[in-house]
Amino acid sequence: MFRVSRLTDYATVVMTCIAAHPASVLSTAQIADETHLELPTVSKLLKSLGHAGLVDSFRGVNGGYRLARPAEAISLAEIVEAMEGPLGMTECSVAEGQCEREGLCNVRGSWRRINSVLDGALRTMSLADMLPAPRPAVATVPLTELKGRTAP
Repeated sequence: MFRVSRLTDYATVVMTCIAAHPASVLSTAQIADETHLELPTVSKLLKSLGHAGLVDSFRGVNGGYRLARPAEAISLAEIVEAMEGPLGMTECSVAEGQCEREGLCNVRGSWRRINSVLDGALRTMSLADMLPAPRPAVATVPLTELKGRTAP
């Protein structure tokens, strides 16, 4: 099965949590509480995301984290690369000269095309696209208007 690592998945969860509060600086404890992740895990993720330039950190009593750019300007590819390194389905998809069979391989071109499609999909999808859609407003009717009405 092809899948991203658990830490990469958690990094996306942390990033969407922060993105859901664009005007706020969230503490590590707040993020851990909201995401239901362990505090040490959240700290580790934020360190990697900070090194990648995806979150800004602020020290002090009211310190914490916020996105370095708007959620619309952060791609899923950037989050995956921050946690996993360069995107590549196979070693030769990332760089040439990684395999002694490279000159004899008849599937390398296919893997590179697949890698290109995956890379494009992750670069097209933004962090904002990962946020849950806002719930539609529910129309309410005051109880005083309902008195005396019969159900249809």
